Amino acid sequence: MLTRVDLPTVLGTTNDGSAAPVALPLSPRSSVDFCDDINYRRLFDIVWSCLATIFACTWMSVHPNVPPPDQSWLALFWRRLRMMLIGIIAPEVMMGFAARQFWVAGILSKKYGFSRTHGYFFCMGGFVSSRGYPVATEEQLDDSKFGPGLLKTIRSVDTEDILDNSVALVQGLWFTTQCLARMHQHLAVTALEVATLAFAVVNIFIWLLWWDKPLDVQRPMVVGPPKSLDARPITPAQISRKDRFLYAIIGSYRGDSYVPVSSTSVLSFYSPPMDDELQFFATMGITALAGSVFAAIHCAAWNTDFPTAAEMWIWRSGSLIPAVMPVVIFLTSFLMRPLL
Repeated sequence: MLTRVDLPTVLGTTNDGSAAPVALPLSPRSSVDFCDDINYRRLFDIVWSCLATIFACTWMSVHPNVPPPDQSWLALFWRRLRMMLIGIIAPEVMMGFAARQFWVAGILSKKYGFSRTHGYFFCMGGFVSSRGYPVATEEQLDDSKFGPGLLKTIRSVDTEDILDNSVALVQGLWFTTQCLARMHQHLAVTALEVATLAFAVVNIFIWLLWWDKPLDVQRPMVVGPPKSLDARPITPAQISRKDRFLYAIIGSYRGDSYVPVSSTSVLSFYSPPMDDELQFFATMGITALAGSVFAAIHCAAWNTDFPTAAEMWIWRSGSLIPAVMPVVIFLTSFLMRPLL
């Protein structure tokens, strides 16, 4: 059967010879083609990548001190999990703790002639006497009776034996590289990815500070002195949660009565005391800097498209104020120190 076709319609011209628009049917774009777009990412992929990165970065960057003896695997897991949660809720606190141990380990290394790794192991309660109390204070190393023997034994420990459990933080570096590459190419980066980037950057710095610190050590090393030469009683340290919190923030608390040698292990956030001036800058300064950097990275999503204007201003104020406040508090504390 033949169908009559108007010639001007086929040629795309009107009866007067001028050009006419030709309506061509457009095939609908299939969902498969859309998924093949290189810039298309599913919501599940973004959320899963961010959560996995936060967990991996925080879990691997946390280097706990040596736990008390005879702990079950569940107690050890819960102890590590608590520190990871603190690292997620307040990463600047974890960075301040890492900075304290970094400086103390360096000071001990220079003073007593052993490696920084030995200094870290000393700070984290890795060396104990034959009776089970931690060798974790300079007074013990300076003791005229036991000090020389302790130092000789500590120096004889192979660094490789201490660093047996070190692990690299590859996930955080990979995620950071991905985000920076997308920003460089002017591709979209979600607010969740910006928040994850902040966690990754801070945890990379924590990991670098703890580069030489052993990871996930569950048993201390016995270095002496013999049982017959030391009869001091050993009892677990009794410290309230409030004082433990202050120990985590500033490395000490008012009325500090904690003595590692009278306990079975050091505190989770224990680090040997150091000079007040150095402790102020190592703790308050680094903690304030970490808090400001963590919040400032969130400002990278300043011009992100938010569903509403209210959400946009909540994000902006929630990023800018925490980025500025730690620096203001630190500078105020620094200027008021001579008056205290």
